[in-house]
Order: sequence, then structure tokens, then C-alpha cells
Amino acid sequence: MTRKGVREKIKRGPRISTHKREKPQIGVFICHCGTKIASVIDVEELTNYARTLPNVTYATHTNYPCSRQGQDEITNAIREHKLDRVIVAGCSPRLYEQTFQRCVSRAELNPWLFEMANIREFSSYCHRDKPKAATEKAKDIVKMAVAKARLLEPLEPVELPMTKKVMVIGGGIAGINAALDLADMGFKVYMVEKTETIGGYMALLDKTFPTLDCSICIEGPKMVDVGRHPNIEIISYADVLKVNGYIGNFKVRIRKNPRYVIAANCTGCGECKDACPIEYPNYADMNLGVRKAISVPFEQAVPLIYSINRDYCIECFKCVDACGAREAINFDQKPEEIEVNVGAIILAIGYDMYNPEDSKWTGYGKFDNVFTALEFERLILAAGPTAGKVIRASDGQKPHSVAFLQCIGSRDINRYEYCSSFCCMYTLKHAVMLKEKYKDAIEVHVFFNDMRSNFKGYEEFYNRAQKSGVKFIRVKLENRRITEDPQTKNLTVYGETEDGKTVSAEAEMVVLANAAIPASTTNNLSKMLGIHVGKDGFFTECQPKIRPTDTDVPGIFLAGACQGLKDIPYSVAQGSAAAAQAASVVGREKWVVEPLVAEVNGDLCSGCGICESACSYRAINVENVEGKKLAKVTEGLCRGCGICSSACPMDAITIPNYSDKQIVAQIGAVMERSEKQ
Repeated sequence: MTRKGVREKIKRGPRISTHKREKPQIGVFICHCGTKIASVIDVEELTNYARTLPNVTYATHTNYPCSRQGQDEITNAIREHKLDRVIVAGCSPRLYEQTFQRCVSRAELNPWLFEMANIREFSSYCHRDKPKAATEKAKDIVKMAVAKARLLEPLEPVELPMTKKVMVIGGGIAGINAALDLADMGFKVYMVEKTETIGGYMALLDKTFPTLDCSICIEGPKMVDVGRHPNIEIISYADVLKVNGYIGNFKVRIRKNPRYVIAANCTGCGECKDACPIEYPNYADMNLGVRKAISVPFEQAVPLIYSINRDYCIECFKCVDACGAREAINFDQKPEEIEVNVGAIILAIGYDMYNPEDSKWTGYGKFDNVFTALEFERLILAAGPTAGKVIRASDGQKPHSVAFLQCIGSRDINRYEYCSSFCCMYTLKHAVMLKEKYKDAIEVHVFFNDMRSNFKGYEEFYNRAQKSGVKFIRVKLENRRITEDPQTKNLTVYGETEDGKTVSAEAEMVVLANAAIPASTTNNLSKMLGIHVGKDGFFTECQPKIRPTDTDVPGIFLAGACQGLKDIPYSVAQGSAAAAQAASVVGREKWVVEPLVAEVNGDLCSGCGICESACSYRAINVENVEGKKLAKVTEGLCRGCGICSSACPMDAITIPNYSDKQIVAQIGAVMERSEKQ
């Protein structure tokens, strides 16, 4: 028997229900899309052409079939003309396919008997200057859709079990808000944080713009709420090692790194810290301050569990003596791996900060009195290493002049092309705080190219900075430089105006608005989870306009700056949005998956593994079944892309409603029309 003969004998899986399709009755609905289609394509001519195609019993054109009125017209036509196949010729199925599938379902027609023909992007948009040719191409597209629709078969969706738990990866303000929202809804939440404490960058700030509210005063109570919530389990100082599974059933492997302090026994009293004689640079103070070898990064840390840095600990055991009967310290503690099952995952890993040592012209790392913005933040913070005193590194004295430089690393084609979003505003915050605290005793210059103050209260804050006496100097981003007087350690900042004039200002301290960049764990998590990263290095959302928190992997959502740089209010809002999306998943008893899942014919499969290597969703594995190697598809992971089917040398894999017969029918339809012309 030939391969074709074998394929015709393949039994279809249970997802495909029987349906007679000898004489299907097809309805074609052509969209005007206002004037986006109708101003280029002759929709009347296209409709008349559609009526001549085999099995088309009804064809019409309408302005907006996606509107409520348009959808009512479709459902009424299905009932009145007894249509059992429906085609909408309009825009991209990525935008409206599910809308029309729900529409035909309301008319009691199987949603998989619907086909969408994209005549907007593929014809009217790309051939605006050739309306006649655009109309002819639209005829080809509609004819191909009709040819495929004749062979469509009704499908039944796949149901997957649901684990009613969520994992939030990242403990910054976006992750905190997402976790609290979900926990308050009654769902179990695991929060995984790679550092010793949750809080992220917001916990390290002094004030927040534009209101100059105390940052930790706002976030601290929320951190405590996370630590005390009965539905939230914090897994801090931990790394995500592996993620398997699919929506409703993710298996996440986590490594809990040793603190050398037993979490269950530690009360956070701090007696061990007081007894410890060793200090080392504190990353929470940007290494401007120190902490003890056994300590927490800052006093408001959550969870309040002390950690020992074995790279600095001299094992004098004074901490052990101070801890006494609680026996919380264990120098033999080892990493511990655990596995957690969840139904959905929210990524909220935030961002990192660019190290401007790479920009030699700034003098950072070479000149003592050049600081980054976050270093300056820790200096001006009352709980920081200098108790809120802004001092120079060279002599410990208060500066009488400070220059702020914008766009260090960002908006730079050689480094990071994008705008870092919040740098303008935190520079304004620092400038205003300095001027309002020291008034005429300090001179403040801001070297900038554009001042981007485009959200609520931002422009007013810019005006406040100007009124306080901050001097703004507009320069081009190129040809800036900083020099140092080796005697006084004072600095001179040079720039070039738009008309080519050189401007300069002397300052006793320079603060750099260095770029915010993707978190160091982004690429690793991207590969682990199978989600995409954009050219800017941040996670890519599924659809930027209408699905900004979704990824291309069902059940995995984005929140905060890991999806794209944003300030605190917008991170909080996206955290709540991601929580709502995750709740819509884990709140169900079962998750329904589209039935476009690859099917393997065991009689044809040779177990060669080509499909396994071709699948970017890790949905196919070759397994031994009764002594024979066979490809097996995991329904929850398969996205119906069809790459496995095209790669299979034995023609053993099919995608429902994307069979070879249907594709050949489409090709035949357009070739037949081409030959007639």
C-alpha cells in the first residue's frame, strides 16, 4: 500500500468528532474595516466572486463584522441559510479569530468550522497603490480559504487538570503586589526571590517621585504582609533550576541556598550580628557601607532571617555563643533542592543597573567623586551608610556643587538603544531634594538631552525643580566628557549644545543616571520557560496592546520592569493585572486547550527523534513503547505550530485542520485561478 493509502486509513483521535462534509454550505463575510479594506479592495466585486465559488451558498460584505451588529448578522445568517462553514475575510486571525469562533458557537456551530482570510494585511495594506491588483489578490486569498473550509472538521477541545497554586518569581514591588492579590483571593502562592530579602530596588530608595514619599514606608508594610500572609510562602535566597510541565501543571525545581542559619530557629534578634567582629561591603548600600559577616542586608528585611557570608566569616563562633540555646546557626548547612507544583507562573524579576565603568569618558571607577544614581540614593537615605549625609568619597566633605548627567548607557546605539524610562524623574528627585535641603548653599546642574516627564504629576515636578534653582543644561549625547583636578578632586563636566557650542560646569560631585538593563537571570529563565526575549533584552509579551501581561506560553505571565522598564505605580498596576490573569487560570477546575494538537500515527512513526529536536515548545519526546521508539506529544505544551509535521520524514504527524490534503487544496485553488488568468 502506498503512503497515501496508509494515511487515508489513519484513524483520527477522540478530539475530532464525525461530521459529514460531502456538500458543506459555506458562508463568506467580507469586511470593509471602515476604509482600511474597502478603500483599496473592491468589496462588491470580491463578494460577487465569492458567490461563484464551489459550496458557497451565502456571501455578503459588511462594515464591521467584529462589532456586535456584525456578529449578530453572522449568527442570523448561519441559522437562516443553514451554514455549516463560515469564512470572514478581514484582518489578522491573531486579533479576531477567537472573537469569531465564539460568534459561530453562539449559532451552535462548532468553532473549528470557522476560517479567517486575512485580506487586510496581506492585500489592502501592502498594495494600497494598486487597488485592481489588490482586489485580484484578495480573490485568491478568499478562494484558498474556501478550498480549506470545505475540508474543515469539527474538533473538541482538550481539557487539562488544574493545580490551584501560583508561583511568583521575583520579590520586588510588582511581585509583592501580584502575590498579595492572589493570596487575598484564596490561592496558595510561592514567592521565589534570589536575594536574602524581598523588596527589590524600591526597598533601597529614600523617596519616591513625584510626591517625595518615604519609599520603605510605603513598601515596608506590604513586605510584612507578604511575610505574614497564611497563603504566601517566601522561598528567598533561592534559584529556579528547572521548569517542566504546562499550564495547570508546572513542576518547578528550586535550589534553596544555604544561609548557615536555620530559618525555623532564627528569631531575627540580631545578637549574633552584635557579637560578630568581621565586616564586609554591603551590596544593599551599593558597597558604600558595610555589614557584619552574619547579618541581614537592611533592618526591614523580610524574611528577617540572618545569613553568614562564608567568604568573610573567620569561624570564631562568637555568633554561636551569642545565639545560645536557640541553636539557629549551622555551619554544615547544605543547598537544598525542592520541587513545587503550580498552575501558573508570574515572572517579576525586575532589572539590573548598568555599570558605567564601561563608559570611560564618565570617569566612573577612576575619579573618586563620580557616583551612580543608586549610590547617591544610599548616601541621601537616612538609614544609609552615611546616615543621610551627602559626602564626597575623596575627603568625606559635603559638596557645594553637584552635576547630574543623564542617559549614561541608555539611548546609546553602542550599548542600550532604549530610554530607561525613569532616569529623568529620579534625577529630578535628587536635584529637588538637594536644593530644598541646602538651598543656596549648593549649586545643582543637570546635563540633559530631553526631559521625559510624561506621566501624572511629572511635568509639575519638573517645574518644581526649575523653581527651586536647579540649572538645566541641554547638550547632545555625543562628545560629553568629565575631567578631574588631581589636587582638589573637583570635576568639570563638558558638553556640546545643539548649535555646536561647548558648555561646561565645575562640580565637586557628579552623579550618573546610568541605564537600567535586563536582569542577569533573564536569558536563563527565558530558555527554561520557553518564552521570548526582545532585542532590548527584556521578556516579550504576547500582544503589546491587548495582552501586555501574557507570554506566548499559556499560564506564564509578566509583571513589572522585566517586561519593559516602568516606574513604581505602573509596576504595581501590572502586578495586579498579572495576578488577575493568573487567577483566571487557577480559578478553574480544568483548563481548556485549543484542539490544534499534533497527532502521531504509531504505524508510521520510526522514532527517529527529528520532531523532538525541531519542537521549540518541548512538546514532543521519543519514548519506548512496548519495545518500539515512538514520538509522544504532551497536549498541554503543543501549540499546533506544525513544525514537527513538516519535519517528519515519515509523514507520521498531522495537525487537525491543517492536514496535507487541506494545504494542497489551498495551493490547488490559487494555482487553478492563476492558470485561468
